[in-house]
Amino acid sequence: MKTAKGKDKAKTTTKEALKPVDDRKVGKRKAPPAEKVSKRETRKEKRAKKDPNKPKRAPSAFFVFLDFRTTFKKENPNVKAVSAVGKAAGQKWKSMSPTEKAPYEEKAAKRKAEYEKLMDAYNKNIEEGVMNLKSLGRGE
Repeated sequence: MKTAKGKDKAKTTTKEALKPVDDRKVGKRKAPPAEKVSKRETRKEKRAKKDPNKPKRAPSAFFVFLDFRTTFKKENPNVKAVSAVGKAAGQKWKSMSPTEKAPYEEKAAKRKAEYEKLMDAYNKNIEEGVMNLKSLGRGE
């Protein structure tokens, strides 16, 4: 006689799975695992905390161009979806010539230069702080 395939075999395995087990709560829901830590918690613990004093990164030329959103919303007041505004901005950016993009790229370059100056100052402050901690005997 042939062995059961498909639905019949699945029925027999589910009946076995429904039998109560000592380490499992009887009922529809399983008991929570003992001392098991989720992956999200461990990932968050491993990740270094962000320094609130660190300067924000400079926006790219496209992000400087995104002031386009205000004009788009004025022209299309019925469009509420953020995705539609983003798609329209992307299409407009792609269709622009390099000469039209130049003012946005200049603004982005200025902001990047300011960001680099702020980062240099920030890094110097961190190094000085580490050096001060080492001299006090608190550092590594």
